Amino acid sequence: MRKLSDAEQNKIKVLTKYQVPFTLIEPTETGLKKSIMDATGAVRSFLEEENIHNYESQLQGPKNKVLMPAVIYEGLKIIKSTASLYRPLTKNGDPRIWFYGLSNFADPNDIVAIIYYDNSFQVFNLTKMDVEGLISSSIGNPLQELILEINTTENEVALELLAILRKLASKGPIPSMVDADTSVGRTLETALGIDINSSKQPDYKGIELKSFRGKRNNRKNLFAQVPNWTLSKFKSSQDILDAFGYDRGDDFKLYCTVSAITQNSQGLSLKLDSDIDQLIENSNNPGIGDFVVWTLDKLHNRLREKHKETFWVEADSIHKDGKEHFQYKLVEHTKKPITSQFDLLIDQGIITLDHLIKRNSKGKVVEKGPLFKIRPKGIELLFPPSETYALI
Repeated sequence: MRKLSDAEQNKIKVLTKYQVPFTLIEPTETGLKKSIMDATGAVRSFLEEENIHNYESQLQGPKNKVLMPAVIYEGLKIIKSTASLYRPLTKNGDPRIWFYGLSNFADPNDIVAIIYYDNSFQVFNLTKMDVEGLISSSIGNPLQELILEINTTENEVALELLAILRKLASKGPIPSMVDADTSVGRTLETALGIDINSSKQPDYKGIELKSFRGKRNNRKNLFAQVPNWTLSKFKSSQDILDAFGYDRGDDFKLYCTVSAITQNSQGLSLKLDSDIDQLIENSNNPGIGDFVVWTLDKLHNRLREKHKETFWVEADSIHKDGKEHFQYKLVEHTKKPITSQFDLLIDQGIITLDHLIKRNSKGKVVEKGPLFKIRPKGIELLFPPSETYALI
């Protein structure tokens, strides 16, 4: 796709501001004449991530063409259309997409925006349409209705959760459930009636909750993910514990942070290998070397899965009668992490890894991680611009 003009970039910022999921495509002169466009990697990813269509599972040929409803927006009117998604018998079945009637609304090398909403493609000419003017217009119009409806739908659960948190915060400080670093999160989830478990799914109707004490520069949990044991030299957490653990009281444990910019006291460090798309944990012991591996694909998917939408809840820690209480006071609302930034933040030591492995006196090995954590300053680097809400 060609480089976007400043005006087109500003229109994209408007769509992003309203939290509209979309992709872009650039029809060519030949494509407009032949009513055909290549479904580029960006388009295919959008269709797959939004659970609209997967070209990889589509067979080639006209018999396997998929037709879906579409609407084309032009100024103050809309035109009903049909989207065609197919793979031809020729050219290795390269994925194609077309919107009937698009040639009447786009010139060669215009940028066309594709949205999917209400079980239908919503399409408009980003280059020619006054996106901001139509959305902010005092006169109602189809594009304005579409964007505002999407924005309301996208925020419906967030507004519901925000109202619950504000009601909870209005009751004042809440006694801590347990005497532990994790109590700030466990107390909030218990107060909200959320089961405390190790599920990989977000906590509240698709929104992940992450709580932390204010005035601390502590790292924040992103997600837990075990290595790919098949690709790794070590085949279990027990192997890691046996190699690097230490005695502590009645337990034999390995509680440590591992970073890409320095070796820890156990001689452990992380390294990225972009050529094979892997994150590797290494020991400075020449007899061990590289011992566990994560594929970057898996880590990116976990990040997207866990943090599609997140409330980072800040609380003041208050001690009353010798017991810690939490006054939840602020929410930072983030959406859709930029997965390409994850690798950079690992490399810069802003995202690190914690091992939390121990063997108790009965010989049972327990692993609470490995936990991938991010320093507070990294939040704004990993996620698009966020919204902040006061709870009190």
